[in-house]
Amino acid sequence: MDTRINKFVAQTTGLSRRRADILIARSSVTINGRVAKTGEKVNNQDIVRLNGQLLKLQANLLVMLNKPTGYICSRVSQGAPTVYKLLPTKYADLKLVGRLDKDSSGLLLLTNDGNLALQLTHPRYCKIKSYLVELDKPLMPGDEKHILKGIKLEDGLSKLELKRLNNKLWQVSMREGRNRQIRRTFDFLGYKVITLHRQTIGKYNLGNLEVGHYKVIANK
Repeated sequence: MDTRINKFVAQTTGLSRRRADILIARSSVTINGRVAKTGEKVNNQDIVRLNGQLLKLQANLLVMLNKPTGYICSRVSQGAPTVYKLLPTKYADLKLVGRLDKDSSGLLLLTNDGNLALQLTHPRYCKIKSYLVELDKPLMPGDEKHILKGIKLEDGLSKLELKRLNNKLWQVSMREGRNRQIRRTFDFLGYKVITLHRQTIGKYNLGNLEVGHYKVIANK
């Protein structure tokens, strides 16, 4: 299948398409020994180089990680270890699909497949994510109804699906994933989230994967 040269460069280097376009415009990219032109396409038989270095598409890869608390979803340490410290260096270029804050744990997916990442994160695909959430006190029935109806936060309406597991422990499901949305929703009503652990993203489930461990679930 033919692929636009800027997309090919982005996929093989981890750069953005905009950055790839800049490099193409600077004549840094060649196709079969000649300088590449913006907008042209390449296929699997073409030899593409960036500053003389051969570019090759990697096999699609998807890694599941059970994130511990205390780790941040970033490539750069900001006073705390990053989740990439839990993975072999060969996975350092994988991109995170969704994030969890430092104090949260559970399922993270990392991939080099841009189409898969889009399908897992874009709202139009409606991928349900589920979490185990422990509160500092029992959730009152009126507040439960309020959450099911929707809480108006500063960045929009937050609607969560709730299933009571015990007095303070809930299974929370959502179709969105805005920054700290679950914590902010409960905080709005005067509750503090003690623990937050993500169990599923779409069809992907942590299952029995131990905290701090990972496994390759797709490599094709």
